[in-house]
Amino acid sequence: MQNIMKVFKVKIFIIAQILLLGALTFFPANAQQKKAAKPNIIFILVDDMGWGDVGAFWQNERNKKNDRSEPWQFTPNLDAMAKGGAMLTNHYCAAPVCAPSRATILLGVSQGHANVRDNQFDKELQNTFTIGNVLQKAGYKTGLVGKWGLQGLKAKEPEWPAHPLNRGFDYSYAYIKHVDGHEHYPKEGIYRGKKKVWENKTEVSDGLDKCFTTDLWTAAAKNWIVKETASGKKDEPFFLYLAYDVPHAVLELPTQKYPEGGGLKGGLQWLGTPGKMINTASGEPDSYVHPDYANATYDDDKNPATPEKPWPDTYKRYATLCRRIDDGVGDIFKLLKDLKIDENTMVVFTSDNGPSIESYLPKEYVDYSPEFFNSFGPFDGIKRDVWEGGVRVPTIVNWPGQISANQVIAAPSASHDWLATFADAAHIAAPARTDGVTLLPHLTGKGQKKESLVYIEYVQNGKTPDFEEFSPNHRSRQRNQMQKIRKGDFVGVRYQIGSAEDDFEIYNVVKDPQETKNLASNAAFKQMQQDFKAQVLRVRRPDSEAPRPYDTALIPPVATKATKTGFKFKVYKGTYPWVGDLQNEKPAEEGILSEMDFSKIKTKTGMMVIEGMIRVEKDGTYEMEMAGNSGFLLKLHQANVLDGSFEYQSEQKISGSVALKAGDHPLRIVYHIKDAVTPKLTLNWQAEGSAPLFYH
Repeated sequence: MQNIMKVFKVKIFIIAQILLLGALTFFPANAQQKKAAKPNIIFILVDDMGWGDVGAFWQNERNKKNDRSEPWQFTPNLDAMAKGGAMLTNHYCAAPVCAPSRATILLGVSQGHANVRDNQFDKELQNTFTIGNVLQKAGYKTGLVGKWGLQGLKAKEPEWPAHPLNRGFDYSYAYIKHVDGHEHYPKEGIYRGKKKVWENKTEVSDGLDKCFTTDLWTAAAKNWIVKETASGKKDEPFFLYLAYDVPHAVLELPTQKYPEGGGLKGGLQWLGTPGKMINTASGEPDSYVHPDYANATYDDDKNPATPEKPWPDTYKRYATLCRRIDDGVGDIFKLLKDLKIDENTMVVFTSDNGPSIESYLPKEYVDYSPEFFNSFGPFDGIKRDVWEGGVRVPTIVNWPGQISANQVIAAPSASHDWLATFADAAHIAAPARTDGVTLLPHLTGKGQKKESLVYIEYVQNGKTPDFEEFSPNHRSRQRNQMQKIRKGDFVGVRYQIGSAEDDFEIYNVVKDPQETKNLASNAAFKQMQQDFKAQVLRVRRPDSEAPRPYDTALIPPVATKATKTGFKFKVYKGTYPWVGDLQNEKPAEEGILSEMDFSKIKTKTGMMVIEGMIRVEKDGTYEMEMAGNSGFLLKLHQANVLDGSFEYQSEQKISGSVALKAGDHPLRIVYHIKDAVTPKLTLNWQAEGSAPLFYH
């Protein structure tokens, strides 16, 4: 059949002489002088710890109330970290389960753009920008210790395509496979069988006798930090991604109490001898309960007249695991102080998702439930839910040199903000493809604060648990396709999504954190309903391996007063490492491109940003193709439609399609003027009806 589609071509070309600079200049010199020295960065990620598990967030309030029917646990070192820095009380993970949440953190994009979604455990992390390779470019040494699970399954071990060494890390000491993180004694494999630990690409578990992984990861992290701050390296910053595999999974206990002291001389120590790798590799595996919990009792029947009962062993285990993480955090802070780098080290603590109902313990143990400690805090929802309890996570940031103490930051933020935040701290432009914004203005009080995108999508065929603490509208709720978006104080939530037209439930999560009062039927929220429906289509791209019922929905246009043809443009002078986000920088040139002719631009080398509106006259699917001799990125609304921004060749061509409703759609193109050739860029459209028109 003859193709009835017409091809419309818009050619964008730049004629410029490229000036080769001997050194990279990521920001103007005067901007660099105003910034703090590049900090060391430690990102601590825990597995399935709820917002309510941390003392400063929730457990301390339970302690103060002293209701013996509501047990509590302690996290003194995390509380000290919060007191010395900032608590982010409205921080969201990108997905309510491990793999997609971790992928989003590393990639700096929401689940609307990440290539790992839903339950795609061990899927290959996309070969694009990660926190690791961005910070490597900024001069950082990068290390991973702990849990990975994003390696890819197409190659034999250890040549996984997305091994950490292939995704921006100079060093890796980790469980590479997702399932290995379900066992906390790799050599003994007490409950889940033996597992493999890899140092870079060498399997080392044979020497890990009696190594409880929380202790192992803490000792390995301390050992790596000491090496990276040895004499002669103190001016080289480091980034450590420390990913614990607890309190998730089998709830195995340590061998013994946490070693006294901490830091260089005390606490966990790396001994490096096979069979005695760390200083707690002795005693009895799965035996030690923290003394605060060993003899703990509670009012199980809510009757003060009857004798209290001991905590079930399951909950003694859970509290001990949380406390062991807390001990490790305190140990690392002591190390930073001993090394005299605490003033210029940013430490972030957060969780990958909300609390779980999984324990994998033998049948003689009570099944774990987050109800015992109300690990979900004042919210409803757990892991695999997009209710607040499943996706709002405890997050603390400490950087004594820059972040004031005793801060509580209530502004919403998301886990894909960390890449942009760390890039900002490292004085390098964040890649333009990122969905996150820098959180440094919120944390330091300096600079322009931007609104974070809080967007979550996920699918799971189970049900929300029937917890007594949960609102009736959340109990035994069928999940299936789910979605969440936040704007200001309000969230839109959808469960069992059938189409893009399904209504959102709307909640004010500031006044109603448990999400009990659905405001969607209130006429005052009619416009918000439409805004939520439109926005969730504008911030994402479909993924064929994670299909959604709204993938083919037409993206709504925006209301605009654009009347003049052409685009606005800005050119930033300098040599940049990639297609970067330069919205905070001052352009060298700016103006209007009425005929898409850049020949009069005077800037010799740098980055060009083109913005305007595409006006389409007819609903339909538009085929697009962009070609150029350097890197580029084309966004429609907030969606990365054509992404040629990573490791681009001298000539590249990217194509894609986008479904648009008739009307105006904001377009943003970032083009990297890089090489000593005449830059060129072309944009071709294929569509039914009239060619799209360009306005500003």
